[in-house]
Amino acid sequence: MPVHWTISHPARLVVAVTKGPVTVPDIEKYFAGVTADGAMAYAKIFEITHTPDALSDDNLKALGQRVVFYAQHGQIGPVAIVAASDESYENAAVFAAAANVQRPLMIFRELHAARQWLDSMPGLDSNKPAAAG
Repeated sequence: MPVHWTISHPARLVVAVTKGPVTVPDIEKYFAGVTADGAMAYAKIFEITHTPDALSDDNLKALGQRVVFYAQHGQIGPVAIVAASDESYENAAVFAAAANVQRPLMIFRELHAARQWLDSMPGLDSNKPAAAG
């Protein structure tokens, strides 16, 4: 499976990593899995550095439009995309432009910086369990 993800409900955090060739159905499976587990509103780290030439610009735009659809039907959380290579950074920028919704989204070169950014979000502390109620 080219997209591997883990969900921490106590931390309200999803961490996904791609490796090798990734297809639109692979990303759609990730979206479906996160939604089914009730984690679409959680903060997300999506690491794409090891996915060179994964998707065409058209496919990245289509996936961005899928995010717009999810945003129209419920809350979606902030996303930190980690793209260390120039190629993966360009892909992330195409996706980010297409996924233009009201939520924080940033692209980073390092995982540590992405995590720091998510942890600094007001009202979101992925190091602490969510309050009950």
